[in-house]
This record gives sequence, C-alpha cells and structure tokens, in this order.
Amino acid sequence: MKIGTDGVLLGAWAPIDNDPYSVLDIGAGTGILALMMAQRCQAQVIDALEIDDNAHAQCVDNFEQSPWSDRLFCYHASLEEFTEEIEDRYDLIICNPPFYAEDYKTQNLQRDLARFQDAMPFEHLLRSAATLLSKSGQFSVIIPFSEEQKFLKQAETLGLYPSHMTHVKGREATPVKRSLIRFSFSKRNVEFNELTIETERHKYTEEYIKLTQDFYLKMSH
Repeated sequence: MKIGTDGVLLGAWAPIDNDPYSVLDIGAGTGILALMMAQRCQAQVIDALEIDDNAHAQCVDNFEQSPWSDRLFCYHASLEEFTEEIEDRYDLIICNPPFYAEDYKTQNLQRDLARFQDAMPFEHLLRSAATLLSKSGQFSVIIPFSEEQKFLKQAETLGLYPSHMTHVKGREATPVKRSLIRFSFSKRNVEFNELTIETERHKYTEEYIKLTQDFYLKMSH
C-alpha cells in the first residue's frame, strides 16, 4: 500500500503518554495510523473510520493480516453518521485529514475539484473530535502549516487547546510545511519544537530517523 510521509509522521509522533484504552483513527485510508498505534501502545480498542469503499476494503484486509487483528476494527461510514451513532468516547483520536489548500492547485481542473470534494472540512473534523473525545482524551492531527492559526482558533471555540506542537520542514532551508498538533480539553503551556525530515533527497536527519525507524523496514541516513 502507498504510505505517505504525513501518515508516518503523525503515527510516530502522536503522544500516547495518557496510556489510551481506546483509539479512533478518523479517515483511516488503508489503516496505517491505526496499525502504528497498535504497534506502539496497549490500547484494547483501536477503531478506524473510512468512507471510501476501496480504502475500507483494503483497511479491513490489512487489519486482518496484522498481528493485532483482535484489537482493530474499521467502520464503513461517514464521520457525520459515526459521530451521531456512536456513544463511546475515545482516549486518543488521530487524524491525517485529506485537505485542500491553494498551494495544491494543479492544471487539471477536474482533479482539483475531486480533491476539493474529498477534503474534510476542518470545522466538521474538530466538532466531531470534540464530541467523540473522552474528558481526559487527546486529539492528534497533522495539517498544512498555512491552516494552523485558523485551525487553532476553531479548536478553541470547541474547548480544545493545544498541548504539543511540532513544525515540520522538508529541509533546513525550506519553509515550514506541516503542523503536528496535540489537543486536549485542558489549557496548558504548549510544548513546541521543529522537525526537519531530510538533509538532501532520501538522506534523512537523525531526528526523523529516531522518530520513525520502528516503522520502516529500511531506513538510511
């Protein structure tokens, strides 16, 4: 399956120091985040949510073939349906949302439109996360850096406050591209740092290797 850097980053970075019993991966795709959580923590309930038919089928298949199949389950539903129907609350919610931003515009109008329609409105995501999160739960997400301030403001209106933030750069000299953010319902001082992925093409920084090496079969400096 195709695995993007964003998913690996979030799966390796998402703090699990609250020792979650239950985890929810919103917009799971082929299940990479949920599988990484199963590898990293002892959570007994790891649920995933995916609306796309093909991705859902592949996610179920990946879960069944994994060593943690007894802890993993993938729902086939929209976030709206799921939020309305599920009464459970989760100790950890993770999401690598499909997003659409101006800098993703291509020359292909139809492709842009499809991408825009697939994008998950951040307000909708935050509202659902606030509903599905347990009182002491944590919500970890990766978003484009350009959306960070707007995302933080929307989160605050729902009582979600950042506790950890990492700004991600492709290389040292390039601008910040992504924001990794962990939210909870309690206000606290934000732990902040930066992470650079490469020194040059396919040459990874020590910090990126340290963060992600447990999940790659081959990882070179």
